Amino acid sequence: MNKIISQLTVAILLAASTAFAEDKVPLKTDLPKPMVVGTPAPIPKEIKLAPEVKQWPNFMVPAGTVNLAKGKKITSSDKDEPVTGSLDLITDGDKAGEEGSWVELAPGKQWVQIDLEKTAEISAVVVWHYHSQVRVYHDVVVQVSDDATFNKEVATIFDNSETGKDLAYIETSFGKLMDAKGVQGRYVRLYSKGNTAGKMNDYIEVEVFGKPAK
Repeated sequence: MNKIISQLTVAILLAASTAFAEDKVPLKTDLPKPMVVGTPAPIPKEIKLAPEVKQWPNFMVPAGTVNLAKGKKITSSDKDEPVTGSLDLITDGDKAGEEGSWVELAPGKQWVQIDLEKTAEISAVVVWHYHSQVRVYHDVVVQVSDDATFNKEVATIFDNSETGKDLAYIETSFGKLMDAKGVQGRYVRLYSKGNTAGKMNDYIEVEVFGKPAK
């Protein structure tokens, strides 16, 4: 009798595990055409870099996950008009490396913030800063909160600043996929502080993959 119960328990656990696995699907997105032009600025040797991405990662997300950032409102710490482009380019779906596809913010530490309009369960954030030149952006930090001012209940999903644990990375047409681990929040804020090619802060596109929170 105990043996039958044990076998039944194993069968139930296997079935549950299979159902859970089937509820996960690979994260997919439309990737821009690779485009690298000009002579890249040298990357200082003291910068510790993550391995360069050579292909789109096999990253699993819950079935029904979508890009919640598409067309959403963007605000920024740069109170003046962007140096180049406009903030709406960050969520317009255009990831090309050509001129006119990115927004450029002033030097110094700056942030851009996406309002998802509703609290969501976020699986991943993908960022394209500028991929038509080999460069590294400094002090990249990505946070999520239900507080628009980010003064309370802030979850950090990526941090390669001096106090962070994540490594810097070279920009490519694959963007940077950041695991959000299902954190919940309405607002996504992204920081940077210049790059190895200059002092400006650039964004081509940001995608926030998730589902409305239950």
